Amino acid sequence: MDLVEVAPKSRPPVCRILDFGKYHYQKERRAREAKKNQHIVQIKEIKFGPNTEEHDYNFKKKNAAKFLKGHDKVKLTVRFRGRQLAHKELGYNLLNKLKEDLRGIADLDRDIQAEARTISMIMSPSKDIDILIDKWMEDNIIE
Repeated sequence: MDLVEVAPKSRPPVCRILDFGKYHYQKERRAREAKKNQHIVQIKEIKFGPNTEEHDYNFKKKNAAKFLKGHDKVKLTVRFRGRQLAHKELGYNLLNKLKEDLRGIADLDRDIQAEARTISMIMSPSKDIDILIDKWMEDNIIE
């Protein structure tokens, strides 16, 4: 048996007489269980061009919905090449349209922001994404 300091920050410090090896093992085991049950949020990026056609737009929107259903954040990016940079309003219009289309299942984390040759925004899944996603898929008729 060992004298183990259990709560060193409390006043007075709390100590117990117990088997230190068993205490240490149980503490590690609880930490391992907690780590197993947590979900690590990733940021998935979907890239668009300013002249993205309707079919490609719907395909990428469906992928964004799939990532949101998996409880991941989605970064939606519009990249400009060459002289396309003169028409940034096309990128803003595209991202605003995406924001409107994904409004039911996603919350806006970071609003539309311009950086060099890209415009991007970050969306995270709604709190009740599991319930909303099926209705959203029916409403948007995505194959």
